[in-house]
Amino acid sequence: MRSDSIDTVLEVRLRHEPGTLALVAGAIAEKKGLLCEIETIRILDEYTHREITIETTSADQIAAIIAAIQSIEGAQVISTRDRVMEAHQGGKLRVSSRLPLKTNRDLRTIYTPGVAQVVRAIQADPALAWTKTWRGRSVGIFSDGSRVLGLGDVGPLASLPVMEGKAVLYAELAKLDAVPIVLAVGSPQEFIETVVRASPGFAGIHLEDIRSPDCFLIEAHLRERLHKPVFHDDQHGTATAVLAALINAAKAVGLALDFARIGVIGLGAAGTAIAALVGRYGVGQVLACDPNPEASARGVAVGACLVDLETLLAQAHVVIAATGVPGLIKPEQIQRGQIVFALSNPGPEVEPKLALAAGAALASDGRAINNALAFPALMRAAIETRTRAITSDMMIVAAQTIAEQAEPGALVPSPLDTNLHDAIAHAVARCVVAAGAVDTARP
Repeated sequence: MRSDSIDTVLEVRLRHEPGTLALVAGAIAEKKGLLCEIETIRILDEYTHREITIETTSADQIAAIIAAIQSIEGAQVISTRDRVMEAHQGGKLRVSSRLPLKTNRDLRTIYTPGVAQVVRAIQADPALAWTKTWRGRSVGIFSDGSRVLGLGDVGPLASLPVMEGKAVLYAELAKLDAVPIVLAVGSPQEFIETVVRASPGFAGIHLEDIRSPDCFLIEAHLRERLHKPVFHDDQHGTATAVLAALINAAKAVGLALDFARIGVIGLGAAGTAIAALVGRYGVGQVLACDPNPEASARGVAVGACLVDLETLLAQAHVVIAATGVPGLIKPEQIQRGQIVFALSNPGPEVEPKLALAAGAALASDGRAINNALAFPALMRAAIETRTRAITSDMMIVAAQTIAEQAEPGALVPSPLDTNLHDAIAHAVARCVVAAGAVDTARP
């Protein structure tokens, strides 16, 4: 699915005549729509009602497809509905009890007076909160909505659907209870203080969609002040997934990473973290470029060698772009045999198919290299081992595990594979044990 796509379900009535459905499919293709699914709803004597799901990029394209179908004799569009908007009706989350509440005894056990016993126990020994509350499996997802996906500063309220989505991924992929909290704050310091005050109820803190450079300051201060995992997914989740893809890409083309030049274009949240992690992994050299002096300084701080864009594109064995600028890289700038990861959404710096046509040995984008591969299990391992921080060594182990779990010929596995997340969590937990960092988090 394209990152800027719209899924629309058309209920279409088709006369029982050979070729009618084929004409409808042809009309969709003629208007550049992608036919995704066809489901038969009911069959009548002369007509069949079908739901046809199409992928488009704009409302105008949907209207053109509907008009084209309506012009076909024996075909009629009865209704339309937006699958994504329909799925979000009422939001994606709810809170449900693990315990029954049917009798007065249940009430007395769950609430007053029985709960006072647990309160006093935690007051005497705060570590009991790990097992006597949901804190031992809970994550707070915090965002101010200042840098959401490829949409920019949409504000806290509009960012809530994204944070709900992150919470669903935690629940389904890592069996963690995550709570989306969007903050209307006026400064990084206000963000920091708010998270610190809200943090006691959570075992881990997930930061999401915060503009650069605020995200670096916020993460650094929270890591220092909170004795629990603080994880900025746009940085470290992305970097971990990219490193996994890089390991497999290098293997596929026979590139020795310990001698390779890795070029990172754009030193925002993702680019800086990628440069830092691949450098820590032990690649030959990290080249980086960014027109912003402050961003360039961050690149130097993580060990990258600053060059201009033309030099990077000419010299790097691997080009990783995280700029948010669609079409930044022209096909003629691609070197034969390069690996190209153009990560920006909704429009990549260069379309993978154009990079391959220009001679790249391998190319991919941010739709395939998804941070959902990494963050659920990384946080799960950190919480289960009660380690204070998610370190670069833990991320490298996660990336290696992701790479190992990919099918032959694939850069990365599906992020929906729950066995993948189990494997990552177990491998990262072993890393924590080996580092002697178990039980370093504080309640």
